[in-house]
Amino acid sequence: MLPRLAARTRAAALLCGSLLLVACTDGPWNNPNPPTPEGLVTYQSMISPAPPKHLDPAISYASDESLILMQIYEPPMGYHFLKRPYELIPLGVEDFPRITYLNASGEEIDPDQEEVAFSRYRLTVRADARYQPHPAFAVDEAGAPRYVFSEPEQGSRFTQISDFPHTGSRAVRANDYVYAIKRLADPFNGSPMLGFMAQYIVGMEEFSDQLQDIQRDGWLDLDQFPMLGLEVIDERTFDITIKGRYPQFSYWLAMHFFSPIPPEVDRFFRNPGFINRNLTLDWWPVGSGPFMMVKNDPNSEIVLERNPNFREDYYPSEGAPGDAEQGLLDDAGKRLPLVDRAVFRLEKEVLSLWTKFLQGYYDRSGENHGNTNRVFDQAFVVGPDGVELSAEMADRNISVSPDVKPALYYYGFNMRDPVVGGYSEEKRKLRRALQIAFDTEEYLNIFYKGNGIAAHTPIPPGIPGFVDGEAGINPYVYDWVDGGPKRKSIEHAQQLLVEAGYPNGRDARTGEPLKIFIDVQSQAISNTSMNWIDRAFARIGVQVEYRPADWNRTREKLLTGNTQIYSHGWLADYPDPENFLFLLFGPESPLLCKCDGANNSNYESEEYDALFRAMRVLPPGAERETIVARMVDLFREDAVWLFAYYPKDIYLNNSWVHNNKRHGISKSTLKYVRIDETLREQKRAQWNQPVTWPLYAGAVLLIALLLPGIIAYRRRLQATARQ
Repeated sequence: MLPRLAARTRAAALLCGSLLLVACTDGPWNNPNPPTPEGLVTYQSMISPAPPKHLDPAISYASDESLILMQIYEPPMGYHFLKRPYELIPLGVEDFPRITYLNASGEEIDPDQEEVAFSRYRLTVRADARYQPHPAFAVDEAGAPRYVFSEPEQGSRFTQISDFPHTGSRAVRANDYVYAIKRLADPFNGSPMLGFMAQYIVGMEEFSDQLQDIQRDGWLDLDQFPMLGLEVIDERTFDITIKGRYPQFSYWLAMHFFSPIPPEVDRFFRNPGFINRNLTLDWWPVGSGPFMMVKNDPNSEIVLERNPNFREDYYPSEGAPGDAEQGLLDDAGKRLPLVDRAVFRLEKEVLSLWTKFLQGYYDRSGENHGNTNRVFDQAFVVGPDGVELSAEMADRNISVSPDVKPALYYYGFNMRDPVVGGYSEEKRKLRRALQIAFDTEEYLNIFYKGNGIAAHTPIPPGIPGFVDGEAGINPYVYDWVDGGPKRKSIEHAQQLLVEAGYPNGRDARTGEPLKIFIDVQSQAISNTSMNWIDRAFARIGVQVEYRPADWNRTREKLLTGNTQIYSHGWLADYPDPENFLFLLFGPESPLLCKCDGANNSNYESEEYDALFRAMRVLPPGAERETIVARMVDLFREDAVWLFAYYPKDIYLNNSWVHNNKRHGISKSTLKYVRIDETLREQKRAQWNQPVTWPLYAGAVLLIALLLPGIIAYRRRLQATARQ
């Protein structure tokens, strides 16, 4: 009796202690986030489904990696946060590049009078640009680097950047940008930019070939090897010389590949033994941007903190139409960044991510892979006015950030195919009939929940050359009716088939039914969507046969022109129409260039190619706009693609997160985000109220069970005492 009673008494004490802890807890029980340092405003986000593989700006070429890198580095150029179309602005340099044109002898010329052989870009580094504190910059009393080792044992005690007791910093120099470009050319780094940039930057290919044959023993100082197209003028000024005229080169200067890399940082990470402990630039980026990395645990989280040496930078005071009304200019003129820390946690499961967002433990629904497409039915309902937030989302004052990406997905015709290819009027009418039959809007609503916009042109919204409204529709496929585009009727498509020589979908000469062949990637199409496509074309009497294959086989078919209709997509590297119109440039045909060209339709038009060559070297202006418009007309007249659409993502923001405008090109937007911490804590407490009644009920029940025993036991003790 006594042992059992004692055990029950202990259980009761523990339960009562738990209740006391509940009453004293400072915040929700279920908060998965570790405590935030006192006084530091922290942005809570996630990375999913896998951590970044590369954080060296010379090597990285993935969107989720750029999300981290662009908070740490400042390349020469950047983009205005709010303005659309996307506007290029100086970032790591004080002004736009000063461009001079040279002849083959290297003499400056008037580009309107003489043929341009080279373009020289002169850039001046900001005077206030400075690197984050880092041990690579630490020096001893004599001014020598503290952490340069010749043997692995000398640095064996260091496993994390935080292990180094001394740090230093310095101003960004012109040579750091030059050194970074040399790293792109160094074959040892394996940069994905080498092949492309070597076509433009003078001397890059030769520089790479020279380094290929050098025997390496530890760090190779790239400053000891000149590159013909690079020149340091003074501590803050440098030149980049490229071949011919290529105005789009300024856009490339906004990519993280061109971020400055100090030679001493490169040297620091080449210390013997460091690579074995992930002490590399690929793991620990070092930059002059608004944030610096303080933790990199690929199984848990990446933590960024404000760079104390970041230059003066301020929230923009102007934006696109409608931005002021949406509160996007409320922080105009404030010093950036607006948060002190950012924590990106690894989330492998969509439901876990979504649940934590609804609990208030993530500030937004995602950065890269965390958009709402995979939980669409939980976040939205289809109402009379289209897609709307669900009642739960609306009650939480959650806001929506739609993001129409500067990208497109399309099904293209092989213009060399004997059935659907060719440039006669009959062939054009056949392709237009197929375009009308494929109801892109219905397809997007069914299979992508409306998260896409039917494309009338190869140029997406936000890119110069995109035209909205009635002037922007494809008149061969749509009419403008009641203020919007309306797809032409099936009867019109059937008449086009008659004029193309296929009445009722049969060849007028042979009587054979018209059958089209669509090459599809096995993993990228479902039986349901194939059935929908079958029914779409059956309305005009056309049969469909699918030829599924994996990507490698599909790519082989594209390279050899062995397709009839194929699927493909393109995401903008930079916001210029050239980056999309080159998808139809004749020399980009894989059959002509004998390479992995972008013109998979094998489209050939002398007029289009001539216009493209003229357009790509013209500066923005009326002449260029006229040329782009004519190229779009040719694309429509020749009906080169079966259909296309611009993908759209929808992101959700909790009510305490401000300045949520998405930027389809730049990832350097964290510095603009503002968090209302007081509101966040209030909402977290409100949404995560603990359910305590079972504990109290259990306590009452336990006490009810114990009380008779305790009373009986006390009576026995009293009776024994009287005896």
